[in-house]
Amino acid sequence: MKNLRGGLIGCGFFARNHMHGWSEVAGAEIVAVCDAEPTRAESFARDFGAAQTYADAAQMLATEALDFVDIVTQPGSHRMLVEIAAAHGVPAICQKPLAPEMADAEAMVEACQSAGVPLMVHENFRWQRPMRALQDQASDLGPLFFGRISFRTPYDVYADQPYLATDPRFIIADLGVHLLDLARFFFGEAAQVTCHTQRVNPRIQGEDVATILLKMQCGATCLVDMSYASQLEEDLFPQTLVHLEGSQGSATLGPHFALTTVVNGKATHQDASPHLYDWSVPPRHATQEAVVALQQHWVDCLRTGASPETSGADNLKTLELVFGAYQSAEQKQPYETRQT
Repeated sequence: MKNLRGGLIGCGFFARNHMHGWSEVAGAEIVAVCDAEPTRAESFARDFGAAQTYADAAQMLATEALDFVDIVTQPGSHRMLVEIAAAHGVPAICQKPLAPEMADAEAMVEACQSAGVPLMVHENFRWQRPMRALQDQASDLGPLFFGRISFRTPYDVYADQPYLATDPRFIIADLGVHLLDLARFFFGEAAQVTCHTQRVNPRIQGEDVATILLKMQCGATCLVDMSYASQLEEDLFPQTLVHLEGSQGSATLGPHFALTTVVNGKATHQDASPHLYDWSVPPRHATQEAVVALQQHWVDCLRTGASPETSGADNLKTLELVFGAYQSAEQKQPYETRQT
């Protein structure tokens, strides 16, 4: 069976993880790359062996016979690029957050549905090996009634992505989208969102600390907290810590991927460390492995016709929690989701 031919748009910081990931994926290859800066696209193509380079995405999609396109640009460009891909009948996988506004995200999903092409969001935290291991253990806990998902660090995220310091909406849109998706991954849909935000770093435009309380449809409570301003004894960046409690026990994903499960008073311990590829760069290796898993899932879905786990339509539910959190923080009252 021939490899699926893919094109990649956006040759910036995180796109390097995508390209390394595609080299590990069975059944696909990136044959063309595109960036608004031609020299960056050319350098990127040399580094990763892509055959063709473009400075215009529409030209690439019109010229190349592509089976899919991987969009790794900033959110403001996502709608235009997804709609161009849909117009050419090309399935798209798009980086998160899917769009800066809910109306744009809904229009993207509609464009792909109307064109009859799949749309998947590159929502990779749920594809991390520790998260999959934790979900497996959660099945033994009985009905879940409480959870906490926490990501706190002093890491200088602005060094690699300086545009984040200028975004008026920052940590929830960029990082919280991952954590809120994890809440859905473990608990299902949310009924209510209550959020408080803070800006600790005076040199940035948006919030760098947020605390979100979710009332889930199943009746559980999930606390989601995040910070890029926490001075800690040990910086665990980019690890996410998760604690789940059910009627029969609890499961905790702690520092250094230690997974502890307690069922009926008996504790078991597991090392849920991610796999290291020869291109992995700790401490980002959990995310890098998740990129491979997500991209393999995308290819498998294209082969079989199955709907991706993080399809565009599914991701609208995560995005509603993101925008609902901002509304709650701004209006200082809970946001009732449309998912109830």
